Amino acid sequence: MTSAIEVPYRQLSEQALSGLIEEFINREGTDYGEYEYSLDDKATQVRVALAEGKAVIVFDPVIETSTLMYKDQFQQFGC
Repeated sequence: MTSAIEVPYRQLSEQALSGLIEEFINREGTDYGEYEYSLDDKATQVRVALAEGKAVIVFDPVIETSTLMYKDQFQQFGC
């Protein structure tokens, strides 16, 4: 994913951002230990991670897709 471009999350529409957050939550799984978080709680946690720069939205122009990932994952790809 070396051609990936970081996209500021504030540039996305609310609908697009919510869709990426939901896809990220589903991809990450549901094993959160002893406490079960609601989808809204998880979405809030992801929004906080985006605001703090711990998560990023990336766009790959080669395959024309966007995804949300943790910043350290993005850096592992050499982007």
